[in-house]
Amino acid sequence: MLAELSIRNFAIIEAVTVSFDRGLTVLTGETGAGKSIIIDAIGLLVGGRGSAEFVRYGTKKAEIEGLFHIDENHPSIQKLEDVGIEVLDDMVVLRRDISSAGKSICRVNGKLVTLGILREIGQSLIDIHGQHEHQDLMQPDKYLSLLDNFGERSIGPALEEYRGIYNRYKKVREQLKHLTENEQQMAQRLDLIQYQLEEITKAELIPNEDEDLMEEKLRLGNFEKLFGALQDVYHSLQGDNKGLDWLGLAMSQLETVSDLDEELKEYHEEVANQFYLLEETLGKINSYRDQLEFDPTRLNFVEERLNEIQGLKRKYGESVEEILEYAASIEDEVDKLTHSEDRIVELENGLADITADLRVEADNLTKLRKQIADKLVSAIHEELQDLYMEKTEFAINFNVTGKQEFHMSGKDDIDFMISTNPGEPLKQLSKTASGGELSRIMLALKSIFSKHQGITSIIFDEVDTGVSGRVAQAMAEKIQRLSSGSQVLVITHLPQVAAMADHHLYISKEETGEGRTKTSVGKLSTDEKVEELGRMISGAEMTELTKKHAKELLLQADQIKT
Repeated sequence: MLAELSIRNFAIIEAVTVSFDRGLTVLTGETGAGKSIIIDAIGLLVGGRGSAEFVRYGTKKAEIEGLFHIDENHPSIQKLEDVGIEVLDDMVVLRRDISSAGKSICRVNGKLVTLGILREIGQSLIDIHGQHEHQDLMQPDKYLSLLDNFGERSIGPALEEYRGIYNRYKKVREQLKHLTENEQQMAQRLDLIQYQLEEITKAELIPNEDEDLMEEKLRLGNFEKLFGALQDVYHSLQGDNKGLDWLGLAMSQLETVSDLDEELKEYHEEVANQFYLLEETLGKINSYRDQLEFDPTRLNFVEERLNEIQGLKRKYGESVEEILEYAASIEDEVDKLTHSEDRIVELENGLADITADLRVEADNLTKLRKQIADKLVSAIHEELQDLYMEKTEFAINFNVTGKQEFHMSGKDDIDFMISTNPGEPLKQLSKTASGGELSRIMLALKSIFSKHQGITSIIFDEVDTGVSGRVAQAMAEKIQRLSSGSQVLVITHLPQVAAMADHHLYISKEETGEGRTKTSVGKLSTDEKVEELGRMISGAEMTELTKKHAKELLLQADQIKT
């Protein structure tokens, strides 16, 4: 429910903070005092269209903030989690600032959000219904979901089963569409990747081949440098009076004295180890030198091969491994495209089977919906009878066309139909004339659907216009029952509705010393309620009889609520 509303610099409102409770809250006041402005502010808070005109003259921005209490199972919880907004202590704070340039800044629990997200979250928290704004109940595309919510216990499981099959149906149909509608593109693609695959296959690449060839090219290109260096190494170590000869002499001299001292024995062993190790290494160097040969033909081949590989790298990958991986991927694609006709036949057969299953589930949904529709029609007739519209006929029409396509919720398309006068044909509810009758129709539908829409805060902005007498009393009782266990805010001119209030707020305006208009909101005491009801009954003049009538209305309202 909406627990608190704070408004600053909005239209003629300078600064107002209003606390709300559960049950029925009535807002009354003189014409032009700002009752509808407060509802406009709430409408903007939950994502309504804003403009610079709402900003109070002479100020930079309008500020609207609302605190909502929600339970852990409220539908808005999932919406908030989807956009990464944390809910603490079951509270949601919506805030919207509108600058004098007409730009909006929206926040939910302190986090900046888009206007679209604010609207989605806000409209799951509160439902505003005015004379000319009927929301879901006047939007034919929402009727099916309202019917499904009304019969959720039986329709819900069937709808879930249907949607599981529908998702498979949609996926297969999209695959088939892709294969059949892009035949020319697929042929061009096949030609391209076949050429690419042939080019890569013909190259007969070996993993790490480019690295091995680079090493070989380095050796072949530096043959003289390598041979000369190794030759010098060999001659400096091998032969009379060369490195190994002198190291051998040192080893022999240490051997002759190693028996005289243990420390010298260790030195002899170390020198001997180095001698034999160096002798072995020199043998390897000599062998490596003997194998060296300059082969210009081989060098040309290596360079040409590296150029070939480099050309493939520019097209297909930065390394031989990436080129081979790309070849493997297009080989699979070539196979799929080559056998696309077989795939099309396979998908068509699969789609036929899925469509048959989908049709069975869709027919079952239609059957269940028609059963629920009968119950809903009966419930609406009962509500309308309470509002003295017993001659009004309501019906739910299942539109059947020559070609019914499956959609996410089945194959049904429904309309709410109504006839308010005997002998008149049924007409679409969305096209029904406005006025007192429409107000009662909308209230009847709200009474039924509010509990199925998951919205616990409902606002009625002068929906009782055009009614009086016993109809006004019936509407008052209907609104009061609707507020039981939830929260309903009503702007009204009817004393019968105002008398039913659990909380009565009075909207007034006054001129400040600066020649500006200021709106205030105050909660009425019992005596003040009597005064206000008297004013609503008789106008400006207050008589004892008027007060008596007002007290009787309050007493009658208390008896009805009890």
